[in-house]
Amino acid sequence: MNAQYLLNLLKESGYIDQAQVTQLLEDELRSGKPITEVIANNGLYTEDELYEIIAHSLGTVYIPDISIYDCNPDLLSRVQAQAARQYGVFPILFHEGALNVAVTEPLDPKVTDGLQFALGCPHQLVIAKEKQIFDYIQKYYPIAEEDMNGLLEQLAGEALEAESGAPSRDSTNLDAASSAPIIRYVNTVLAFAIQARASDIHFEPFEYEFRIRYRVDGALYEMAPPPISLCGPVISRIKVMSSMNIAEKRVPQDGRIQTTIANRGVDLRVSTLPTQFGESVVLRILDRSSVNLDLEALNLPPKIYKYISETIQKPNGIFIVTGPTGAGKTTTLYACLRKINTEDAKILTAEDPVEYELEGIQQIAVKESIGLTFGRILRAFLRQDPDRIMVGEMRDLETAQIAIQASLTGHLVLSTLHTNDAAGAVSRLLDMNVEPFLISSSLEGVLAQRLVRKICSHCKTPYEPTESVLQQIGLSSYDIGDKVFYYGKGCENCNGTGYRGRKGIYELLDVSEPIRELINQKAPSVVIRQKAIELGMTTLRQDGLRNIFDGETTIEEILKYT
Repeated sequence: MNAQYLLNLLKESGYIDQAQVTQLLEDELRSGKPITEVIANNGLYTEDELYEIIAHSLGTVYIPDISIYDCNPDLLSRVQAQAARQYGVFPILFHEGALNVAVTEPLDPKVTDGLQFALGCPHQLVIAKEKQIFDYIQKYYPIAEEDMNGLLEQLAGEALEAESGAPSRDSTNLDAASSAPIIRYVNTVLAFAIQARASDIHFEPFEYEFRIRYRVDGALYEMAPPPISLCGPVISRIKVMSSMNIAEKRVPQDGRIQTTIANRGVDLRVSTLPTQFGESVVLRILDRSSVNLDLEALNLPPKIYKYISETIQKPNGIFIVTGPTGAGKTTTLYACLRKINTEDAKILTAEDPVEYELEGIQQIAVKESIGLTFGRILRAFLRQDPDRIMVGEMRDLETAQIAIQASLTGHLVLSTLHTNDAAGAVSRLLDMNVEPFLISSSLEGVLAQRLVRKICSHCKTPYEPTESVLQQIGLSSYDIGDKVFYYGKGCENCNGTGYRGRKGIYELLDVSEPIRELINQKAPSVVIRQKAIELGMTTLRQDGLRNIFDGETTIEEILKYT
């Protein structure tokens, strides 16, 4: 439910004051939770009390549980699937010539006005729990590939191409990009990908086709491809939504879309890239409601959780998280910041870009185009009297040197690097020409991580791996003993993939005195890694094996990432 509409109603009715409105809006933005839940968590009104207030103000009734009504096909057919998803409505009863519909946004005039045309029959709005309505919409009006295909057929036959002269892949026609069919198609693609738990959506133009793919748990899946003639309008629509220049197609652009899809606050980070056959666009989905930025929620091994909890409480030093793009480095650092974000600590972050807003932390986005680089931001940070600093990435010598100087002058610095393992972070800093004694005196620890897919719990099946597969991962039948291996057979819950969700595997390099001596000697990363293993470091492969033996993931996943 729209927070502003609800809070305005409560304020005008005398239930809350302006100070409470401001506080509740801040809490809703920070937590990403529905405003009804935020109000209940603040102890003001229960969810049921809130819905009773809304119903009373609108002169209708509140139904605590819509499952008491019969969802028969005749009733469901009275509301089209597109309208149900677009307006957040669900039919519960047809009585005396009027359709009773439960609506998620009863206070939004755009929704109530739109329903007059969408339903096409007399109707009565009733109030029900927002989550229950959305659950029923997803259950009885799911977005399926058939819907996408039907929409594509409709698009191909509509007057869009005739009116705009069959727009080409290079079209920048704003009217075409703003036409109802294109808007509906782009919204459906976004909703479909988010419903599938996608992390990225790729719009890729080729010579004879326009491909749309989405990434779920690290793997790419393809949607039904739209006609090549829709390439220009679709990409222009995305650029309009992200406030980009739709006429500029020669250089890469970056933008951001903030919207609500299926009752979830979603940020979309948008990137365009000029290619031979048009602009390629990638949308990174930052779903605030699905990300738990608590360190405890990361399911770290107990030893690593204890080490990180102690390290991030230190007054100074550098803690680095490494891994490839998409390994969850930023999520780990955000979770660390949340844990140390107290009233007596000033925390500043420099990010490219800011992915999630954290309450009580000042976050600055890097803008290379105007000279606002990591190095320049860091120099300004030191004049702001911070206690802790997060640097999105140590990319060059300037950033690394300032970060190290900050750590040596009484600041805790958190940052990331793109390296294959924990020991590789030291070599990377040396390659940047950072002096070894500066690294050894400031570096506290390095955490390397990867995200591997988890076996779907609904179709988890035991099996016995072959000797050749065991050899690939460095095991023998003697090593495994009576341990049981699992894989996912594939089911509806995992879309036939056998996997659902991801989890981290970790490798922690504790920079102890023996490691500091090796750093001062400019020892190769192989030597540092071997010494760390002697001192008890668990490697990524070993942590992966632990997850295999725990039945969390498969041998194939660990071989892929370690």
